[in-house]
Amino acid sequence: MTACRHASTPSVPPKVYIGKSGDRYTIFRNGQPFLIKGAAGDRQLRALKAAGGNTLRTWDTLQLGALLDSAQAAGIAVIAGISIPTSNTLDFYRDTAAVSALYLACERVIERYKTHPALLMWCLGNEVDFPYRPRFRPFYKTFNRLVDMIHERDPDHPVTTTLINFNRRNIYNIRWKVPQLDVISMNIFGDLPHLRKELKLFSWFWSGPFLITEWGINGPWETETTAWGAPIENTSNKKAEQYLERYTDYMPTDDPRFLGACVFYWGQKQEVTHTWFGLFAQNGATSATAQTMQYIWTGRYPAHKAPALQYMLLDGKGARDNLLLSPGTVHSANLLLESPGSDALRFQWEVLPEDWFIRFLNDLNKVKPPVLDSLLLSHEGTGARFRAPSREGPYRIFVTVYDAYGNFASTNTPFYVVAP
Repeated sequence: MTACRHASTPSVPPKVYIGKSGDRYTIFRNGQPFLIKGAAGDRQLRALKAAGGNTLRTWDTLQLGALLDSAQAAGIAVIAGISIPTSNTLDFYRDTAAVSALYLACERVIERYKTHPALLMWCLGNEVDFPYRPRFRPFYKTFNRLVDMIHERDPDHPVTTTLINFNRRNIYNIRWKVPQLDVISMNIFGDLPHLRKELKLFSWFWSGPFLITEWGINGPWETETTAWGAPIENTSNKKAEQYLERYTDYMPTDDPRFLGACVFYWGQKQEVTHTWFGLFAQNGATSATAQTMQYIWTGRYPAHKAPALQYMLLDGKGARDNLLLSPGTVHSANLLLESPGSDALRFQWEVLPEDWFIRFLNDLNKVKPPVLDSLLLSHEGTGARFRAPSREGPYRIFVTVYDAYGNFASTNTPFYVVAP
């Protein structure tokens, strides 16, 4: 018994379908088995292919045509996201005109791109909540109508949706109320170590195929913080170690229901910091984590590894010392490298205000805060002197290290300026 549509032996196989043999599920693309070695993002497609990846997962259709064309040129398949309002937006789902407009817009997208050779599957919504209560019937009616439309207009590609973590309540409701989905997907970070156990314990109720559409290190919402609530970020090298450990030890690759996983985030984005999740720098430089993904996908690291950092100290202290500074005072930051003495390294030091409200805003288009260049008094190699801002509040000092091979490493230390 499964929660999803799947084809055992379709008489006329679609271009992409999820087949089942015994208890094993497999994606078939153009007649060949296809295991997703993926990334969530919207750029660096050729780098993804060169690293051994084969799939890109995205969230909306704003630039879908250009993305599909670029993916096809790079040899990458695309899980195309279709953005919809959250299920608790009840006024929207009760508004028949708004729902009709959404339906027509989705229908146009499906018709336009359903024959694109780079398309792998459709993902209807991101981190959708599937509630119990009767007042959510308009949401379920709309969601089911959209799934049915996609299947009708494009029988050649599966349809999925994504949940936050392994959520039994959501899976119950999908099983009962949205049974026509082809596969259930999950975005899972800090809870990944528990996934195998959850899948096993709940297999009595749901034994369908699953896909990990986002995974990675702990997010800023599930990590250690300073006394004022600023998440403490590991060095880029420590993150690379964690990605490898998390995939090797906890990704359920041996589960016959596993269809693959998409690492987060293949590109660069601002989420609390501009370095927390991005596997690439703004200028396209490659991190140790991106190189680790190449190792995961191919068994080989690149010839030149990214610079290796140990830690940064601010006045001889670290982030967990809860650094409180007085306005206008002068301080020193120092970086310790694992392999000091390389003349080929370039160091970029920056002081930025904390992206303080990110946890209270649902905005994936956040931009990096303005750099406070005037505060840097001097910087040479692994050391920098700076003046604390005059305005009270939370800040961070960052250092990014570039090598001569297009790689980078980064770390930062949060501090708080306390006015007298």
